[in-house]
Amino acid sequence: MTHHRSRLSAALPDFPWDSIAEDRERAKSHPDGLVDLSVGSPVDPVAPSIQLALSEAAAEPGYPTTAGTPELIDAIVESLSRRYGVEGLSTSAVLPVVGTKEAIAWLPTLLGLGRGELAEATVIIPPLAYPTYEVGARLAGVDVVRSENPARDERDLSGAGLIYLNSPSNPTGKVLEPEVLKEIVSWARENDVVVASDECYLGLNWDQSRPARSILDPAVSGGSVEGLIAIHSLSKTSNLAGYRAGFFAGDEELIAELRLLRKHAGLIVPGPIQAAMVAALNDDDQEHLQKLRYANRRADLARALGEAGLAIADSTGGLYLWATRGESGRDTVSWLADLGIIAAPGDFYGPDGERFVRFSLTATDEAISEAYRRLSAAK
Repeated sequence: MTHHRSRLSAALPDFPWDSIAEDRERAKSHPDGLVDLSVGSPVDPVAPSIQLALSEAAAEPGYPTTAGTPELIDAIVESLSRRYGVEGLSTSAVLPVVGTKEAIAWLPTLLGLGRGELAEATVIIPPLAYPTYEVGARLAGVDVVRSENPARDERDLSGAGLIYLNSPSNPTGKVLEPEVLKEIVSWARENDVVVASDECYLGLNWDQSRPARSILDPAVSGGSVEGLIAIHSLSKTSNLAGYRAGFFAGDEELIAELRLLRKHAGLIVPGPIQAAMVAALNDDDQEHLQKLRYANRRADLARALGEAGLAIADSTGGLYLWATRGESGRDTVSWLADLGIIAAPGDFYGPDGERFVRFSLTATDEAISEAYRRLSAAK
């Protein structure tokens, strides 16, 4: 039988991690082993309160609901208010999702981009961006435009149907000022463009003088959630990457449409995971403890990179340090591989990242200490 690559998969970009396979193998051959600072996957244990909630719900035999349990809906609304100052959000304006990667990847399709009157719509993404934003556009069959701020872009971007924002950013850790976010929201409303703000790093802000704001914050939204979708994940702040736990919040009409479509498609967060999400959203202490772990690792790794001659840019929020040696990021990755360290080349995230490397803080304390030792010896 002859197998043909589907037109859908053919439209997708190459999987970026495959391009550094040789560097990874060389790093793994280091006499003292591999220090992996390339992927933002949590390494710390899930808090006991969350594990208990998961296990206590494990015996429930029935189908869960796409909309989420009343307890989960209340926990989402209350946590957004308590943690991020999002007030007055209706319980019908939130929706749990099966991890935010799938939610982001299918959002353009579920919003109707690539079909009917939106057949020629484009998706606007940041110049340096999480690759799944582009993947989502390609799955919907529409084009991507990279723009830092469409409100100030001299190009005609009025044909856009969706804009992705990400603050704090992956990969750069840049935090957008409230005035900039407000400006983008105003532009989007004037041009009938949906704003999807990926806020999975919102709880990991390192510069208290410049707090990261939700797109739903009244200082940004003007007190209205019209046309706005905030995307939240519990993978980073509560170590729930393996649970696939996240949620949408925002415009009630948009959320209602997404709820209906996801219900038809069977995109349902498993019942025990919903119970675990309630525990995570109600337990601020476990979130604060995890943030403290990352703060300590960030300080140690930043010092090591500085001593090794790398300059750190942005990186005021999120789980990464964005750094350069003043050369091609691919050359830096090769240099690091000789030290037994693997990191992500900046061009994974867009052409503007060609001279940068992204270092993840999701490594154990021991791994960060070992990276410090090797980088210090290599300077």
